[in-house]
Amino acid sequence: MHPDLIDRLRTDLRAADYRVGAIAEMLGASADAARRRGVLAPARRALRARAEGALPQLIRLLLLGDAVDSSAIDAALPALGAEGALALGLVEETPPGSLRAALSLTPVEVADARKEQPLHWWILSDLDDHLRSGPARADHVMGVGGATRSLIGQAPPYDAPRCLDLGTGCGVVAMHLALRGRVVATDISERALMMARANARLNGLEGEIEFRRGDLFAPVAGERFDLILSNPPFVITPRSAETPVYEYRDGGMIGDALAERVVREAPELLAEGGELLCLANWESPWGGNGLERVRAWITGAGERLGALDAWVIERDRVEPVQYAETWARDGGARPGSPEFDELVEGWLDDFSQRRIVAVGLGSIRVRRSPRTADGGVVHVEHAAGGFRGDAPGDLLSRAFDAGAAAELMSDDEVLATRWLIDPAVGEAREHRPGEEAPRSIVLTTDRPIARRIAADPLLAAAVGVCDGELALGPIADALATLLEVDAGAAAEALVSSARELAWCGMLVPIAR
Repeated sequence: MHPDLIDRLRTDLRAADYRVGAIAEMLGASADAARRRGVLAPARRALRARAEGALPQLIRLLLLGDAVDSSAIDAALPALGAEGALALGLVEETPPGSLRAALSLTPVEVADARKEQPLHWWILSDLDDHLRSGPARADHVMGVGGATRSLIGQAPPYDAPRCLDLGTGCGVVAMHLALRGRVVATDISERALMMARANARLNGLEGEIEFRRGDLFAPVAGERFDLILSNPPFVITPRSAETPVYEYRDGGMIGDALAERVVREAPELLAEGGELLCLANWESPWGGNGLERVRAWITGAGERLGALDAWVIERDRVEPVQYAETWARDGGARPGSPEFDELVEGWLDDFSQRRIVAVGLGSIRVRRSPRTADGGVVHVEHAAGGFRGDAPGDLLSRAFDAGAAAELMSDDEVLATRWLIDPAVGEAREHRPGEEAPRSIVLTTDRPIARRIAADPLLAAAVGVCDGELALGPIADALATLLEVDAGAAAEALVSSARELAWCGMLVPIAR
């Protein structure tokens, strides 16, 4: 895409105030929400009384997929003009003499853990499902979806001198990393790299990102990075001729082999103390456990590279039928059509042949530890509660630090440590009328992930006095006397609970 045309487009978008907030204000909250779900009639209705001005025309052209006269585009994009939009590939001619969007150009707000306000960008990509007629092209370039937002939101908050975006797609993750340090962004798709370069230029970040084409780690072999983010093409796809291949989601491997390769090989690219955060899907075979398979990938990499600390969070676990339905829809097939049924059959045949009973969806965080004497800490869990806000990266990083530190302590060190309760921790008690003792006690938090942890009176009382003043050992001794329980058993129980609550972000070690 020609740089001069991109610059002209940026000038016009700024002048038109083509932003998320301005669009929502013009359409109204209800119509704008419907538009984002692919229901366009309410937005068209809202615009009927707003024929004048650049913003209504850009909404019709770029967000609703309507055919627009070239003179209207000249007025809405005066620096670029209809001719420039055609040359850029942003629009295409449609009979009789009108122009229609050929690419998506979407204003986005992206949450960042380090900033109070969201980032405002414009993102070029291939047409969204509700604007595209027919299936996506094989080299389709996705825009900013939920998975990309989740990856950026979970990213650690610190600056990093050398960053890698592995599988950059439209380039939005690389743009996010460019706010932290120098970035290398890779992709196997030339079309994706073309879009990513255009988006970097459009948003004033071109000089901060080096784009390279190649398969996975080949473009960066031998290099080291302080932070790697990756939303790789991890979708588990049948390797059959009938199943379409889309570069943005299909890595061309059997099952979850691509996710395994990323997890096993990416840590080799990390500098000491460097961190990898990636999204992935992993399979649970009959009689096996998907989370334990991911643990084995990480420990295998650690045996080769040295100590690796890791936190694997399974956000959801779905059955093969649900997984097949999701990805058959994603390519444009519709339930009830022969094409849809054939695709679902293909997925189910693949899962059946390989005896897969469930697929886990989540994130994998791996840090290359400077420690050499002890092994790494690998914590895997299913945690489906909601994240606190759109950018939980800071809170997740703190919980990762606290959890790993707690795991590395001996029992005596846990007891010698002063622990601090997080302000978000609450307590819920259920009482039967007339009974003095509660039927149940639950510790709750909404950050970084919403949790409910069952507690007994010993744990509830101990957490309640974790204000950083006393070490856990004296607290355990005092409560054992008060509750008339064995002191050794009380200490043992609180050591185990402290480690669990550290991973939950409920307790933080402050000193020993």
